[in-house]
Amino acid sequence: MRLKIVFLILSWLSAPAFFLGRALAQEPAAAQASTCVPTAEQAAQFFGVRGRGTAGSSQPGQTPEAQAAPRNLTITAIPGVVAGGGKWTKVWQQGGNSADGIIPDKDGNVLVAQEDYDTVLRINADGQASVAVADAKGVGSLSMDRQGRLYGAHRTERPGSTKPDKASIVNAITELAPQRMVIADKWADGTALTVRPNDLAADSHGGAYFTTGCLYYASPKGVTVMADNIRTNGIAFSPDDKILYVTNGAALVAFDVAGPGMLTNRRDFAMLPAGNYGDGMAVDSTGRLYVSSRDGVQVFDKTGKHLGVISTPRGIISVAFAGRNKKTLYVVGSGADDQNGRPIRQGPQQTAATIYKLPVIAQGLKGRAK
Repeated sequence: MRLKIVFLILSWLSAPAFFLGRALAQEPAAAQASTCVPTAEQAAQFFGVRGRGTAGSSQPGQTPEAQAAPRNLTITAIPGVVAGGGKWTKVWQQGGNSADGIIPDKDGNVLVAQEDYDTVLRINADGQASVAVADAKGVGSLSMDRQGRLYGAHRTERPGSTKPDKASIVNAITELAPQRMVIADKWADGTALTVRPNDLAADSHGGAYFTTGCLYYASPKGVTVMADNIRTNGIAFSPDDKILYVTNGAALVAFDVAGPGMLTNRRDFAMLPAGNYGDGMAVDSTGRLYVSSRDGVQVFDKTGKHLGVISTPRGIISVAFAGRNKKTLYVVGSGADDQNGRPIRQGPQQTAATIYKLPVIAQGLKGRAK
């Protein structure tokens, strides 16, 4: 998730010329589109800059110490979503970039991608962890389609990585289960994929949309650009798969899905409360959107109306419904503390992750993982 965090920091402060930023808003469409497909040299420069970013920050200028500061944990009731006075339970924590792209499995457990450890981890309701998929090099986010196929977003290593096999890790979208296969690790023209995939949403047609600044679609034909002049991060389908939502800094953007790799009618859908920027997303059975942010889980109805925020113990980077009835909300917190209350800083990105759960009134989707 550090990819998300530092990308947002650089985007808002001084994004490199080959990536999207406010300075490009008035550029011709062709010029904007070219920034979504950086050359290998541009990508290396960009990742080098990010490698020196503010590891551990969940928003621009926010330090790990600020994240660890006491927060208001009073859960305010949101009708039909969550009762007032509930309590978050800490389920699991680990150092390193060790939990992101959280999704449920069919048994009610949660799966998380461990970029630093090349592993997909399964965590049950009691916090017991086991390896669900091993040797998933560079896996940083997950999605599951309606057929139950597990997809992963894989990312090349940043400067400072100590992995002995880092040169063999490539940017790619893959199917991890029930079979292992590469969906796409190249652009549509056959050249190597030069962006590090962030969040993804499998479309149940053998492909997946993914974010990393611009919005992309990966299929066996390669990776193509779906939207530019945008700062994407979180991504989710509506319950009927007819609308694709993505975050755009402090906004949410919606597209109509016309077919595999075909999006139309781009429009602004909603705005997050001041000071918050969208990260991971989930939807419930009624079409409400749940967006992870600095202050907690921002909740919107299917018309884009902001219903409220579910306060969380720390800034969060990913959210999902899980449990046997999908009536438990799980979030991945940015950072973790040791037994003395000090921030844990481990791995190339000097960070950590914590998972919490909360019983809710709302229910996640039954026909799709997330």
